[in-house]
Formats: sequence, C-alpha cells, structure tokens
Amino acid sequence: MKAGVLEGKNLVLAVPTASGKTMVAELCALKHIMERGGKVLYLVPLKALATEKYEEFQKFTKIGIKVILSTGDFDYIDPTLGRHDIIIATNEKADSIFRHRPSWVNALSLIVADEIHLLGDGSRGPTLEALLTGFRLLNPKAQILALSATISNADEIAEWLSSVPITSNWRPVPLLEGVYFQQSVVFKDGQHRKIEGEEKDPVALLAADVIRSGGQMLVFTGSRLSATSLAKRISEPVRKRLKRSEERKLMDLSSKMLRMGERTRISDRLAMAVANGVAFHHAGLTYEQRRAVEGAFRSFLIKCVCATPTLASGVNLPARRVLIYDYRRYEAGVGQTNIPVLEEKQMAGRAGRPKYDSQGEAIMLARSEAERDFLLEEYVLAKPEKVWSKLGAASSLRSHILATITMGLAHSQEDVFDFLEKSFCAYQYGINSFRNAVLESLEMLSSEGMVKSDERKLIPTALGRRVAELYIDPKSAVILRNGLKIRRSGIPPISYLALICHTPDMPKLYVRRRELEALKAFLEANSDLLLYDLPEEEGFECEMLLEEIKTALLLKDWIEESPEDGIVERFDVGSGDIYSYVESAKWLVHAAHELAKLLRCEEALTPLLKLYIRVENGIKEELLPIVSLRGVGRVRARALFSAGFTTIDDLKRASPTELNRIPTIGPETIRSIKEQVGGTVSKAEWSMVKSKRGTKQLSIEDYE
Repeated sequence: MKAGVLEGKNLVLAVPTASGKTMVAELCALKHIMERGGKVLYLVPLKALATEKYEEFQKFTKIGIKVILSTGDFDYIDPTLGRHDIIIATNEKADSIFRHRPSWVNALSLIVADEIHLLGDGSRGPTLEALLTGFRLLNPKAQILALSATISNADEIAEWLSSVPITSNWRPVPLLEGVYFQQSVVFKDGQHRKIEGEEKDPVALLAADVIRSGGQMLVFTGSRLSATSLAKRISEPVRKRLKRSEERKLMDLSSKMLRMGERTRISDRLAMAVANGVAFHHAGLTYEQRRAVEGAFRSFLIKCVCATPTLASGVNLPARRVLIYDYRRYEAGVGQTNIPVLEEKQMAGRAGRPKYDSQGEAIMLARSEAERDFLLEEYVLAKPEKVWSKLGAASSLRSHILATITMGLAHSQEDVFDFLEKSFCAYQYGINSFRNAVLESLEMLSSEGMVKSDERKLIPTALGRRVAELYIDPKSAVILRNGLKIRRSGIPPISYLALICHTPDMPKLYVRRRELEALKAFLEANSDLLLYDLPEEEGFECEMLLEEIKTALLLKDWIEESPEDGIVERFDVGSGDIYSYVESAKWLVHAAHELAKLLRCEEALTPLLKLYIRVENGIKEELLPIVSLRGVGRVRARALFSAGFTTIDDLKRASPTELNRIPTIGPETIRSIKEQVGGTVSKAEWSMVKSKRGTKQLSIEDYE
C-alpha cells in the first residue's frame, strides 16, 4: 500500500504463499471498479486455478460486482464478457480474446498476472510474455499487478514492467525447511528433531507423526506411478489413526468416487485409498475426482495426499507438513534430471495452513548421509534460480508475430522488431540475440501465404487472420491445409485423427519399447490412409511419428466407444489424460473444419463436423442424432440406442414408461428428452414414472 499500488502504480509482488497477494489484488480491483469505473482482467496459468479464483471472487457479487470465468474454446468469445467487472481467464484464453479484439479490451484498467514466475516456463511463458507486451501497447495507461512466490530477480521483472518491486520472506505461518534421514530431521536453522514411531517406512512414519498432532501431509513425488504406490504404502498406517466418524464419512466418499464418470482401475485404486484416509492426485484423474480429493483434504477428512508437482503450481492446498519425496524427474530426451530450486520452493511453500498451524514443515527425503548434505546445500539453503524468458524460440515467435500483425500492432518488419524490443526476452538478452529467429518466422509466414508484403508493409491474409483467431501454431495450420488439399472421397476418421496428431499443437503419447512393433506394423499396413508424407529415413522423425500414431489410435478407440478402463489399460493413461487429449483434438478438428471452409474443401466439411461431435462425446457415428439432445451423453445415448430408440422419431413415439425401464435414464432426463423431441409428459405418466423410480440413487451396478 505504501508503494502506491492503490494510486495506480504498477507492482511486482514476490512474497511467500498465503502472505496476502490475493488480498492486494482484490483491493486494487475494488478500487478500479468502484471508484474509477474500470474493468479488471485476472490472469492465471491453469483452468483449476481460474475456477478457484472465480469461486473466491463470488463474494463480491453481494455488492453488485459482476465476475465471470472465461476458459476453454479459443475460437469463441463470450459476448457477455464486456458486461462484467472482473474477468478471470487463463493466459491462453486471454491471448485468444485479444486476437479477436473485442471493444471492451480497451476498457481494461487493471491486469493482474498471477504466477508471474511462469515467464520462465518453456510452454506457458511465451504466451504470458507476449500477452503482457501487447497489453501495454494497447492500454499504456492501465495498471499491471504481477504476483509470484519468492523469485530471485523480481526487480528485473519489475523494471521490464515499469513497476515497483516488493519482495519479502514474511509468512503468516513460519516455515521450517529440512531434510529427513534415519528417523531424524535436520532443519535449515540447525535444529534436529527425532521422529518417534513404530513405522519402518519413512513416509508412513512422517505421516503418522503429523496425524497424531492433528495435522495433514502432502507428499510430492516425481511420477504418477510413484504417487499411486505411495498412497497404497501409507494407507494402513493412516487408517489406524482415523476416528470412527471419519471412517464412515470416508466410506461414503469412497462410494461417491466410484460413481464419478466411468469406473476404471484408477478410480478403484483411488476409492480404496480414500476409504483409508489417503489419496493420490495427478492429471490422470478426472477434474471431478481431483476436486473431490481437494475438498476432502481441505475439510481435514483426507489426512495425506500423494501428488505430482503440478499440484504445487495449481490450486491452493496447504498442509502442516510437506514431504518432497523425489527431487529427480524424468525428461524425454534427457533422462533423469534434478528439479530446479524454484520448483522445490514452490512445493515447500504449501506447508502451513493459516488459522490452523503455528508453523509449517517442508521436508526433503534423503537415502544416505551424503544425499542429506547435498539436499541441505543445493535445495534447503539455496536461493531459487532467476526467471529467464523463453520467447526467443522460433516455435514461440511465429505464432505471436502473426498475432501482432493481425491485431494491427505491427504493420512492417520494423514494427515487429519494435514490438519485440518491448518484450522481457529483449530486456534480458537484447533484440539481436533472436533477430534471426524473427526473420525466419516472418519468412515462413510470408512463404505460407499468411502474411503478404506490399511496399514494405505487412498485411495479414484471410488465412493468416483466421489462423491467429483459431489460436493454432502457423505450422499446424500448414500441416492441416496441406492435408485438406488431398481431395479424395471416403477419407476415414483415422486419417483426420492422424493429421491433427501430426501438428505441433497436439500433445503426444509416449511410446514404450514393447509397443514399437505393433505401432510399426499398423503404420506399414495403413500408410496409404495418412494425409502427409512419411519420413524417408529412420530417426527422430520416425519416433515422433509413432507417438502421433499411438495418440491417434487412442482417439480412435474413444470415438469407437471403447470403455474408459480399456483405454486406460491399453494406452497406460488415466481418465483425466483421455479428456485432456480429447479437448486438444476437439480444438484441432474444429480448426481443420474452419480452414476447410476458408479453403473451400467442401468434401471435408461434413466428415469433420461429424468427427468433431464424435470426439466431443466419444461415440460411434450411429449415435449422432441422439447425442444432439441436451443431457444425453455417451452412456445414455448408447443405452437408448441399445433399447431400440435409434432416432429422434423413435423417442417422439416412446412413452415415459418405456424410457423409464432404461438404466441411467431418470425422471428428469425423461422429461427433458420428451420436451426436446416435441412431446410432453402428462401428469399421470409423470406420477407413475416418479413412483416407480422415485429419487433412488443409481448404484454402480445400475451405472455399468
């Protein structure tokens, strides 16, 4: 406050977790909205964090402030956004909004950039950097508030943003950092503590110790497999320390877990762990499962959560004790590497619950005396690394340069360089360090027909403008365009699925050694179905191609209605992964459809539209008419079809009593279906249906 944040000064606030960053953002937002008639954009890196902030900010609706959440579809801009005071969005969604240039963007008077240290993240950093650079050009008088946990070069980021840097190590709950070895913890301040208990397993011992004193523990580990196995390892020691009332509640929660989506071996393992007061948490779980785990942990019902590091940069889930089980992580093409100190500090920062704990403990696990000394020196006593820009890579530049041109922020090559001169990358490295990459990107955009030159002016073409709006990598657009130009009749869905998986925008599945032969055999037998050329020689490109094919086959299984558990087993993924790949595939199939319209590839329009609906719902083509009904998804559509209701006309003629016999079709769904297909339900029929089915909850057997 003394630094002038409420007077409109830009601020970089780098302070520990739970020390008041959000409060400062809220006060600034209220100042802009209630006193200045302004509008606020709150940026976060993850959808889960966006949802959490949206729920947190709902309290302001009581005083008439309108709050809205904007995530998801990059090619759709909600027309009501401009009528809200606080817009909460992921960095990518906000970037896509800016590319469409809605008029209300000019009314933004405050932008809050949460987790600003992610400027140094290779995947998310360039988007955040380009977004802030563009915003400062569009709204030079607007205020910027950048938030982060402690980082070592906050002053450098502040100078780039023309901001006042505020750094502090103060925490409302003091943090003790240390290393565990042989039943003893050595803390940063030199004190030693003996951990007493009967457990031989160090993780179980540390969990039991903190539960005895009424606390909880978060365990961060390097892989999903490790998170799952650790949860199983400590289930019995934790269960022994549960109260009877907690055991009953956990059994109820365990049963609910089994009803969240399709039942799989992962949901079975999670339910079993939860019944014992333990859970694992990673991206392989569905959103609903993750939320249930987080809610039960916040309410002290679940005592210990074993998670991958994504939790540390996601939702706010503190615990009295944090155990960092792994400090090494596998990276494709590199092997096992040590995690950055910044990441360790992010995880450690989750220790200590305000209002509940007098102090938090962040403990690293050592397997030897030498490792204990190493962890103390290289992590516990170390400072986090500097945040370095990642915008200078060609893969990042081409997309943001195209957006800069299509938004009218650059009309010439000189303008492009002027824009990038204002970036954090240029601030740190100088514009000459990535000049060649900029020129290469401009050449690529010009040669591929997305930008044209007219007397030294850069003019976006219709293709370039649409590619920027669709929010896809220009390289992805080239791959899709070239594939769509192969005009032959009867192109099967697998061809289009393989095409979108060939783009850099589609995440790829890792191929294990045991899968190589089967994938190579599939590729050899179906190479004529591909809408692109195969690499001439074996090597890295061939390895990438097999990853693409594996990903396409997962999507093929999904639209052929393979059970989730079968997909989980065959592709070694979780249900959450399936939905993540489906979301990316939907976006790219939509992009392919839009490019087909622009390029007048009429023969591809209907197949791509059908494929989009199939990918969205995970259905065979025969279910397309039924799944168009609101409230009828994958499971219900198949149940209706199997019962003989294969068309909308069939449903029009169906009586409520007939529909009531079908598993998963309850009274409210029957009413909704009958209203949508043009009929209504009489009071007599409705009463009969309700009396037969009542408000009974479906069992797992009913669901299956």
